Amino acid sequence: MLSDNLEKTIKRAVCYATDRQQQYVTLEHLLLALIEDKEALDVLKACNVDIKNLRISLIKYIDEELKSITSATVQEAEPSASFQRVLQRTTGHIYSSNKKINGANVLVSIFSERESHAVYFLQKQDMSRLDALNFISHGIQKEDGNKMTKDDEFDDLESQRQDETNSDFVYPNTYQSKEKTNKNEFIINLIDKAKDKKIDKLIGRNEEIERTIQILSRRLKNNPLYVGDPGVGKTAIVEGLALKIFNNEVPKFLRQSVIHQLDLGALIAGTKYRGDFEDRLKKVIKNISSSKNNILFIDEIHTIVGAGATTGGSMDASNILKPVLSNGQIKCIGSTTYKEFRNYFDKDKAFSRRFQKIDVAEPSTSECFEILKGIKKYYENFHKLKYTDDALKLAIDLSNRYITQKKLPDKAIDVIDEAGAYKKTFDNKNKIINDSDIINTISRIIKIPLKSINNQSNLVAKNLGNKIKKLIYGQDKAIDDLTRAIKVSQAGLSEPDKPIGCFLFTGPTGVGKTELAKQLSNSLESKFIRLDMSEYSEKHSIARLIGSPPGYVGFDQGGLLTEAVDQSPHSVVLFDEIEKAHHDLFNILLQVMDYGKLTDNNGKSVNFKNTILILTTNIGAENLTKGKLGFGTNINKQDNEEEIKFFFKPEFRNRLDSIITFNSLNFQTVEKIVNKFIKQLEVRLKQKNISIKISKDVINFLVKNGYSEVYGARPLSRLIQLKIKEPIADFLLSNNLKSKILIKINLKNKSSLKFNFISGKVREEII
Repeated sequence: MLSDNLEKTIKRAVCYATDRQQQYVTLEHLLLALIEDKEALDVLKACNVDIKNLRISLIKYIDEELKSITSATVQEAEPSASFQRVLQRTTGHIYSSNKKINGANVLVSIFSERESHAVYFLQKQDMSRLDALNFISHGIQKEDGNKMTKDDEFDDLESQRQDETNSDFVYPNTYQSKEKTNKNEFIINLIDKAKDKKIDKLIGRNEEIERTIQILSRRLKNNPLYVGDPGVGKTAIVEGLALKIFNNEVPKFLRQSVIHQLDLGALIAGTKYRGDFEDRLKKVIKNISSSKNNILFIDEIHTIVGAGATTGGSMDASNILKPVLSNGQIKCIGSTTYKEFRNYFDKDKAFSRRFQKIDVAEPSTSECFEILKGIKKYYENFHKLKYTDDALKLAIDLSNRYITQKKLPDKAIDVIDEAGAYKKTFDNKNKIINDSDIINTISRIIKIPLKSINNQSNLVAKNLGNKIKKLIYGQDKAIDDLTRAIKVSQAGLSEPDKPIGCFLFTGPTGVGKTELAKQLSNSLESKFIRLDMSEYSEKHSIARLIGSPPGYVGFDQGGLLTEAVDQSPHSVVLFDEIEKAHHDLFNILLQVMDYGKLTDNNGKSVNFKNTILILTTNIGAENLTKGKLGFGTNINKQDNEEEIKFFFKPEFRNRLDSIITFNSLNFQTVEKIVNKFIKQLEVRLKQKNISIKISKDVINFLVKNGYSEVYGARPLSRLIQLKIKEPIADFLLSNNLKSKILIKINLKNKSSLKFNFISGKVREEII
């Protein structure tokens, strides 16, 4: 229960009384012994107690005032009642924590005996119980010259009263004697970091540095505030300024300056009691303001708004800083984002007016290249390899094109750093980072195929039309119109801020409009996002695409369209049967088609630059099927175009890259589609060790009965399901097959087929 040091201290106190032939061991004996106890001595020193004077006062009191309790017959002094109460009280407090009692705990407990001379001697040196607890709990040392006020005495007595009535209170047993609080505990000296070569050299940003120096040279409100998107280099500017100060590359009045970065996490950590945080912050401010050369830097300064405030209280860290910021006692540099600036600084005008705003914009690609050239040596030394200039340029180009949620130079630095990490870990033989390494890294980060990024993408675009024509029959013109627009984008000749392409597919139902969108997605190896517009026929349902407005159910879930594109920025987005959607949908699509961006309900901008937008419609389908009966009917394109112009507004049609009309299918095309379905069936049956043979008459039967100009090719799949798949399924389920099966299908009459199942025996089934 008792620590080894405390046991020795108690024995020492008993010896002090016994040696003087005193009958009782008093608190004064105990305090005298605690002076030589390591834990108690650390607390006394932290509270600025003069140990020498305290020892003299105690010895004088024991020798002169305690003569009345001396006796020649004393063999060993007995503990006094107050001595026993102190130990019992300490034991009761520590018992529930399963920790050993040390001298610091006993020293705190002595203050409960307010009528004792031991407490009198401690208070005489301006030490209170609260001072001891502050050091034991939080490592906060008492400052020199701080006299004990009436409020301090009240707080001290109140804390004692609460402890005496609360048996669950546990004295802290882990105090920070080895990590004493000092003025540098909650701040980081950036000049020292520059001296230790822990800061990378700042490249560019000359205008921001000059503006910062100008603001710092003001008499009042000399507090710069960097505002910019995450990743543009706000913190790097401050660190670069610290490096310039260290290298004497600043005006004379700044050469002796020291930039201290506030560690807000350390400042808040351990502040269990009300007032601890404010006390720490005021000490930091006092230390910073002690010299005109000190500059305080608060990264993510919006976090101090509300920090330390109690529930319902108005006092927080920002309110503590306001007076010293306005009168120029300290110079403070802050950094925050535009979003946080709007949310916090715009609402607190009294706080924001004390700062001078400096906008930090995203650097251009040429500026970013100079930045990467300047810092690449740090990454080369770290990863033990070399970066080529072409690799740096490609990292900027590809990150700017594919990583849309981050800003330069941060995302480009992430790419070269990750490329170096991968090369160092998995390909240690080659010590040079080239274009292929950057491409591989981008591919892993955004999870898109390599051939969509490297030179193979040109080959994919070149052969895209021929590849799709092998899968979609009878729509060669529509495929050519589609792939031409994609080739222009792939060649880098399209508008950079618009989607890759925006297309409207028109034509009768069942001719391959949706299937072409699917095959395009597969050929480009992009994500296929299909939105059925029949679900968005009501005005309120359009909000589901970008997210519900505040106050409505699902506000925090994001929109179906924005979330899907945000997660898969390289995708083919299909708005199927667009005419069924409410007209408000077109208003949303206008900005997507024009600027390649869409803002969701949370204010997040989603980039559509790498998407292909496809809208399908059946408007004018009746006109497309007019004319002569039979296959090969010519389309009445003029009537079709008139209906499209009537339904879609000019501002919408004007933003489309192309309106692609799909033809009705002829006999040869439908026959190809039937053969495609049969081949798909053959693949499935082959997995079950079954082969199938279908006669030409059956193919003609399916073509004749499965296609309609009104319904397109969709009835084909239903006819194959009814006439072929269902009989085969009945046979498979009713027979336990162990050997290979050959199925021959022939035409029996105009409405039925004949099936021969051959496997050692012949079974014939007529449908």
